[in-house]
Amino acid sequence: MPRVVIIGGGPAGLMAAEQLATVDGLEVDIFDAMPSLGRKFLMAGKGGMNITHSEPRPAFVSRYGVAAGRVAPWLEAFGPEQLRAWMQGLGIDSFVGTSGRVFPTGMKAAPLLRAWLHRLRGRGVRLHVRHRWLGWQGAATSGGAVGQGLRFATPDGERVVNADALLLALGGGSWARLGSDGAWVPLLQARGIPVAALQPANCGFDVAWSEYFRERFAGAPVKAVVAHCGGSERQGEFNITAGGIEGGLVYALSAPLREALAGHGRATLTLDLAPGRSLEKLSAELARPRGRDTLASHLRRRAGIEGVKAALLREFCPPEQLTVATAAAQAIKALPLPVLAARPLDEAISSAGGVTLAALDARLMLAACPGLFCAGEMLDWEAPTGGYLLTACLASGVVAGRGIADWLAATAEPGRLG
Repeated sequence: MPRVVIIGGGPAGLMAAEQLATVDGLEVDIFDAMPSLGRKFLMAGKGGMNITHSEPRPAFVSRYGVAAGRVAPWLEAFGPEQLRAWMQGLGIDSFVGTSGRVFPTGMKAAPLLRAWLHRLRGRGVRLHVRHRWLGWQGAATSGGAVGQGLRFATPDGERVVNADALLLALGGGSWARLGSDGAWVPLLQARGIPVAALQPANCGFDVAWSEYFRERFAGAPVKAVVAHCGGSERQGEFNITAGGIEGGLVYALSAPLREALAGHGRATLTLDLAPGRSLEKLSAELARPRGRDTLASHLRRRAGIEGVKAALLREFCPPEQLTVATAAAQAIKALPLPVLAARPLDEAISSAGGVTLAALDARLMLAACPGLFCAGEMLDWEAPTGGYLLTACLASGVVAGRGIADWLAATAEPGRLG
């Protein structure tokens, strides 16, 4: 009976197993280095399990940036609507929040994961925890059977496993303590598989605050702003940290910020602190006589700028600029916030880089290694938070699982791979 080995028990690996578990005559095994499966999935649901988004499909697909063309077919196979129906099949209803994000009723990941694992076990999927993949036996070359001689470190010593097809769903390089440590990168590179360097995505960035600003505003939210970087624009909010900035709006622009830093050694996040107000209207309001008002009172009354927004203006604008109506209005509408560096990869919510998409066929099989499939965050794509990451991870698992089943059915001699 053909055997499929899946290494990685996160959303992509579990979803691939679900597709394969419906195929008669297959043995399916999932191996994971951690003591339990789905740890990062559970962590993502701690603050409320945002599983997907309800926005129209063209806008949804655009969130994947330069990889949108490759991710779109995954979403055709398993998009937000199918995801919600799949959850309902596990007994978990969902709802659309005011932001358009989709959440399971109860807002928790644990009930969904429990029901999912229960169903997989019931369908014969075998789950193996505390099995850290060490690569292949023998020389790591581009030749050889990709499912043969898979080495695992276990509490009982090293174990070697053989398979007829292999799926790697090992995650990216963020949150190493939850299992996504990127240790697979040199293993694949040694076998000649092209891997783009892992980089932080959906991450915070360092900013050189003044001591006063850091002490006074660390932890403060900056709400209702529009941010621009490298031709990309997003509206939302972010948070001030002791060392920089983080939060949804910053995460959504992490790719252009990271690219600017890589290309020029510096990056600027340009902020519109008063979206909805035109430059002309702001200039006219600020040109009105101040009377006895302080500058702070004038900015608050005429432009709605106070608190952390006013402090940001003072942090990055010369004092004389804020006393001239047109110059102050221009700063409010386009405040340059200089960014120094991305936070370390292990602090990021997700990672960019990974197995290059060009090396994979439409089934997510490596063209140079027949029988070896990859899925999930270990592929070279990225997306902002808001349900986009999780949806594409699950969708890639669907595509890879179906691809494995099709490949095995078409393979004349199962068990002889590569």
